[in-house]
Amino acid sequence: MNSSHSDLQIAGDILEVQHLLQPAREHPGTVAEFAGLARAIAADRSQWAHLVRYDAVSRWYHRLRTGPGYEIWLLSWVPGQSSGAHDHGASSGVLTVLEGGLTERTERGTRSLTAGSQRVFAPGYVHDVVNDSLEPAVSLHVYYPGLTNMPMHATQNSTPATQDVVPA
Repeated sequence: MNSSHSDLQIAGDILEVQHLLQPAREHPGTVAEFAGLARAIAADRSQWAHLVRYDAVSRWYHRLRTGPGYEIWLLSWVPGQSSGAHDHGASSGVLTVLEGGLTERTERGTRSLTAGSQRVFAPGYVHDVVNDSLEPAVSLHVYYPGLTNMPMHATQNSTPATQDVVPA
């Protein structure tokens, strides 16, 4: 067995197991609680819709909230924008699509993410997120601990090179 895979990657998508999902807490402490917080924010458009901006040159992002050891980012994606293959250093995360659709590419394959879709990832998880559609998209990203570096990968199997922290 490949020891570089986390328990989460081996077990599959925790968000497909409904009884593991927890309601939002003010300050989450588990992956399921972070996913619940992201769902609660997604459901309340008044917390984020007025902040969204679109940038044709680069992905737009805004730190929406911080808490004890975590941070929440709001991102917009115009058609064709991509994060590039990257991981999140020592941070775990929850990606939630708020509007539109995104595509996540990993060494395990490609997944289409529509509004309401969530992805949970552990430290070291390499993916590329792209807006392959003809419409803009908006996503919410929760990182625990807060995002301090985001190593970029030329391909899924290459050695990472550190880049300035830009949420993805």
